[in-house]
This record gives sequence, C-alpha cells and structure tokens, in this order.
Amino acid sequence: MAEKKQEKKPGQAETSITPHIQVAFSPHFSDYSLTTQKVMMDVLIALIPVTGMAIYYFRLYAIKQILVCLISCLIAEAIFMKMRKKPFSLFDYSAAITGLILGLSLPGPAPWYVGVIGSFVAIGIGKVIFGGLGMNLFNPAMVGRAFVMISFAGVMAASGYIDVKGTVDAVSMATPLNAFKQSGTSTAILDLFLGFTNGSPGEVSALACLLGGIYLCIRKTASWEIPTGVIITVIIIGGLSDFLSPQEGWTLFHHLFSGALLFGAFFIATDPVTSPLTPRGKFIFGAGIGAFVMLLRLFSGYPEGVMFAVLLMNAVTPLINRWVPHKTLGERKKQR
Repeated sequence: MAEKKQEKKPGQAETSITPHIQVAFSPHFSDYSLTTQKVMMDVLIALIPVTGMAIYYFRLYAIKQILVCLISCLIAEAIFMKMRKKPFSLFDYSAAITGLILGLSLPGPAPWYVGVIGSFVAIGIGKVIFGGLGMNLFNPAMVGRAFVMISFAGVMAASGYIDVKGTVDAVSMATPLNAFKQSGTSTAILDLFLGFTNGSPGEVSALACLLGGIYLCIRKTASWEIPTGVIITVIIIGGLSDFLSPQEGWTLFHHLFSGALLFGAFFIATDPVTSPLTPRGKFIFGAGIGAFVMLLRLFSGYPEGVMFAVLLMNAVTPLINRWVPHKTLGERKKQR
C-alpha cells in the first residue's frame, strides 16, 4: 500500500495523508523493460508471415481491407479518446493491432464501408466504452467482426480468391468449410496448410499462423496454454468424430488447418486483457474455445465458429478467474 499526499492549495491548511491502495496479485515485482509498446510490437512482428501470405494470395483485396481497417481504427481511437478527454497515443500500437487483425479477418471483396463500420464498432464498443486499453471484456476486433457479420451477412459471405498467377478464380467461391458443409466437397490438406484456398486473408495459411504463433509463444508475449488448449480439444473432439461417424474426404487435419482456428488460437484468443490470469485458467479458456468451435462446426448450420467461441469464452473469463484463483506467494496446500 502506497501513501499519497493531497496537494496543498494556497491558504489551505495541510490535509492528512490519504491511502492509495494498489490491488494486484503477488509477487509485486515490476519488469520495466516489458512495455505495452514492446508487447504490441511483438504481435506486429508475428503477424508478418500471415500478412505476407495474405497479400501474396489475395493481392489488392488484402491490401485494401488491411489499410481500410488500420486507418479507420486509428481515426476511431483518436475521436473516442478526444470525446472522453483522454490522451491518445499512436505509439502503443493497440489500435493498429486491432485494425490489422480485423482487416485480416474480413473477406477481401467486402465493401470498404464494412471495414470502416467494423473498425469504429471495435474501438468504440469493443474497447473505449469499457474504459480503454486494458479494461475491455471482449476482444475488440471480434466485436467489430461480429457486428458486421450480423449486419452485412450477404457481403460477408463472399470471399475472393486469387491464385499465385494473380488471376481471380472466383469472387464468390465457397470457403473449404462452406464447400464441405453445403456440397460435401473436400479440400486437399496440403492446400489448407499452405494457403491455396479461399477464405478471409489472414486465416487461409495454417503454416503462416503457426510460424507467427510459435514466435509469440517463444517471446512469451502469448501464453502457450491457450493455443495448446484449443488445439488439444479440437484433436480430441475431431478424433472422436472421425472414429464414431467418419466423413469421406474430411478428417481431423481438415478441422485443424481449415477456417480461422489457428489464426484465432494464436492471435485472437491470446489477448492478455480478455483471457484468464492463471496458467490453468488459460488452458481451460483455450479448451472452452476449442469445444465451442467443434460444437458449432459439427452440430450447427454455421461452419465456422472461432469468432463466436472467443467472444463466449471472453464472457466466461471472470468466472474462470474466480474458479481458478491465483496462488498467493508462499501459499502451501492444506494438509488433509
């Protein structure tokens, strides 16, 4: 507990010292080298493979969505911070991360206004309304994507795919999950792993997501327990599904490499603000996301469930923190 002395105004008698209570889990050590800016910079570096593959496959579609969302998020942050009379800094990179992830998660051919509206909702409703950076309950980028997904379902359903030669194959071509759900058409696992498929620019290449995600875990910017919980749960449920009701042309590896599973597991679910505090709680959080994803994929009419799974588990995070409390420094297990 630190003490804070009230400022003395001219002509005013000296007031008593009032306590300034700081609430945090022990141990109370500070690493001043680890700043918000450095953490966000790590995320930006980790997103380089994903962004590079997105631009390589989708060309102008990906560039357009990324720039629209990036610029819109920065403008939205500046406007909302000014409305709340709070300082705004471009150099904490938080708004840039939100814009980049949102841009990578939107279909390439989606109109520009979808990215603008999604960005303003992400910053305004997803973050600023809760108090700003570090106070939000839900992942801002997924709040914005969920809003435009519901509001503009028609344009969000179309995704353009550009092959390596730069020609448009099909602007409204179905994603691998949609194609299998609607017509039973299977996609080659190698194509899913490398990214020669349709979908949102940031989710198509499982290889790029793995490279960036592993970098985040090595740097300890992302907690490895969360993606591990997601992947293990998908392996278990997907393996049981294959054993009990095998589907021709669709295996466990299709579940792992298709859709936004790996992109969500490494770059969205690992948001430290909206995920639990303890290692065990983080694993439970990741396992819950994996379970909801498989539940939606196997038993609902909606083939992709990463966005809704993350938002649902964001809402459960306060309960997980209560169920799996942080161990007090020096605490021992009770003797039976």
